[in-house]
Amino acid sequence: MAKREVVYKDNRFAIAYEIEGEGVPCVILHGWGSNKEIMRQTFISCQGLKKLYIDLPGFGRSSNDSILTTQDYANIIDIFLQDVNFSKEIAVGHSFGGKVATLLHPKLLVLLSSAGIPTKKPLGVRAKIAVYKMLKPFGVTRLRNFFVSKDAKGMSENMYETFKNVVDEDFREVFAKFKGKSLLFWGEEDTATPLTSGKEMANLLRSELNVLPGDHYFFLHHGEKICEAIRKEYEKL
Repeated sequence: MAKREVVYKDNRFAIAYEIEGEGVPCVILHGWGSNKEIMRQTFISCQGLKKLYIDLPGFGRSSNDSILTTQDYANIIDIFLQDVNFSKEIAVGHSFGGKVATLLHPKLLVLLSSAGIPTKKPLGVRAKIAVYKMLKPFGVTRLRNFFVSKDAKGMSENMYETFKNVVDEDFREVFAKFKGKSLLFWGEEDTATPLTSGKEMANLLRSELNVLPGDHYFFLHHGEKICEAIRKEYEKL
């Protein structure tokens, strides 16, 4: 594991990363609340790719003391890639990492149950949000962990504000404007980013949707299948 310091908007970010393998450069980005190690579990045996695993700022061993947007994340990773002289031939992104990967504009975009198509929250969740907003002016902020989703529990204040910036983003227009080639993979039983979102995303990207058994982390069980599809698709470019 290595680290590289990146300066963005006068803020310093220590980015933890790991490079392994030989072949076509492939940037691999994890989802919200995760880290590069879970992605490495999936692609460690993948041949023919030079794989760059990155801890996004605020996750794993990468630092973040700022409030960021998804575009900020993409800008930081762009600077980082230039610093380490790593090209954007292929970018793989899971969940939140899928939005960041799309903004990198790689030649081949690979999305694994990507975020970016907002879905209506269950009634219970909407009720908790409404109660929290009503009580917040009265100093209920200290009870934030009771109200927020499990993805936001235990976060620092800046990461919680970052989470609010990115959680309900509508990326439909971003996907529709993407000009490169794309591959989409989805978990058949995914409830975090449901299959309906995958079908809509595939239409926007003009791409085929590959549905595989499993939940939001389905890719952990299909690494070689996904890797083979990536290699074959890149050869067509």
